[in-house]
Amino acid sequence: MTARSSLRRCRAPLGLALTLTGALALSGCASNEATAAKTTPSASGTGGSGLNEPDVNGDGKVVIGVLSPGDMNDRGYYESFVDSADAFAKEKGWKVIKRGSVPASDALSAARALCQQHVDMVALAASELKAAIPASEEPVCAKTAWYVPSSGNIDQTPRILLSSDNPNQGMLAAGYAAGLKMKAAGYTKAGFVTGIKADFSVLGAKAFLAGIREVVPKATLVSTYTGDFNDSAKAKEAIQAQISQGAKVIYPYLGGATDAAAQVANANGVLTLTPGTDRCDSTSPKFDISVIFSPGDYFRAALENFAKDELKMGTPRVWQLGVDPFPTVKICKAQGDEEKQLTDFMKKIGSKEIDPEAEVKRLG
Repeated sequence: MTARSSLRRCRAPLGLALTLTGALALSGCASNEATAAKTTPSASGTGGSGLNEPDVNGDGKVVIGVLSPGDMNDRGYYESFVDSADAFAKEKGWKVIKRGSVPASDALSAARALCQQHVDMVALAASELKAAIPASEEPVCAKTAWYVPSSGNIDQTPRILLSSDNPNQGMLAAGYAAGLKMKAAGYTKAGFVTGIKADFSVLGAKAFLAGIREVVPKATLVSTYTGDFNDSAKAKEAIQAQISQGAKVIYPYLGGATDAAAQVANANGVLTLTPGTDRCDSTSPKFDISVIFSPGDYFRAALENFAKDELKMGTPRVWQLGVDPFPTVKICKAQGDEEKQLTDFMKKIGSKEIDPEAEVKRLG
């Protein structure tokens, strides 16, 4: 998810999102509704689970088990999750056991298999694998911490930590950033290309347009649903069609098809955004705005707490744009006061001066 599954909300890309059908993305995936519980876990250690982190099972070593529903080499959502685990584990001398492309129907048995390998943590890369969660209550996983990207259809239980964000915040800010670039260039039409047409993708497009109209009130948006986050041929066809219709800024809210879509945009001089990760340094393809809700960033923060015995099971961790380091939006080559305007806008979202849901509702 590149889209989230976060990207899930179902957040697709990366989730999102982000398979990215449940998705883009925190990011992964989280739900297009803000999580009902708004508390953040305190650094109070083991909490109600009685776990002794990070060597939860007390065998003298720390092993992190990762289950992903998608390709762990997708250069987006899923890969960022695993890369964060690998990088942090290397720093700490821990081990990572990972399995990608896990079907939802196999999630429960895959989680049990990880616990049988004496992992200290089971980490789900996206909420599509929620069927694995019952294993957290079983004897085989008794000495195991659980990290789960939240979605609106996942209940908080005593043995897991739910990590979530509000995707509308990031999508609204992404639109605002795009609006700044559109205003500077005199553009009034943007495009949004994604996979399946579902509540999260439709609302994501609306939030994106609402953000653009904060800067360009008469801007229009053409949305295309290809039916597949990873089909590059369909994505390129959709991008080309939107360019033919006059779109000057296009958001490829996709998964594996992101780069192919961006290359078409680059070839036609059209500005483009990332669905989840910071790729401002990328040159092939090139991106103009990074919309950052990478599950890897959230997961690394959780692992840092895990290392300090501060990852509290039975609680939600809700990430807030404009307050926390992630999610965030970055203009790759900001001009004039664009960076300040964007930062101020995101802070207003974080302080609740701006309500993303209200902005979306105004579009009808």
